[in-house]
Amino acid sequence: MGKIRKAKLADVKYIYKLILYFAKRGDLVPRPLSELYENVREFFVYEDKDLIVGVCALHILWEDLAEIRSLAVAEEYQKQGIGKELVLSCLKEAEDLGIDRVFALTNSPEFFKKLGFEEVAKSELPQKVWADCIRCSKFPDCDEVAVLKVLTKNKL
Repeated sequence: MGKIRKAKLADVKYIYKLILYFAKRGDLVPRPLSELYENVREFFVYEDKDLIVGVCALHILWEDLAEIRSLAVAEEYQKQGIGKELVLSCLKEAEDLGIDRVFALTNSPEFFKKLGFEEVAKSELPQKVWADCIRCSKFPDCDEVAVLKVLTKNKL
């Protein structure tokens, strides 16, 4: 039985390989190795028998907004709840940090809706969000759906 934990520097090359596999299929935005090292603290990993078989990152954009990104689970480990556990870990961290809203851009909106996200128009997300889109093989003809989850009520 595997476990979720925060990523370590020694995990970065495995995170890179997992993301690259799905990026080559057009399922994820590719991430350069240097960027992964710079942002390793954003990542949670699912480790099973000393293998990194799942990854997910919480990327903070502003004081009240973060993105779930780079969610990937090795094919032979899919449909076991690992992706859900990774996303829930990111959501808990977002709550702990006091972030109000978390979004994702996805080809699997139903997965996120089961976790309490709602579909929203991409235009509701700030332009800063689209900086990564330039690297995507689908740009500018994106077929991803924006989903958003509100974690806390707006503070007065």
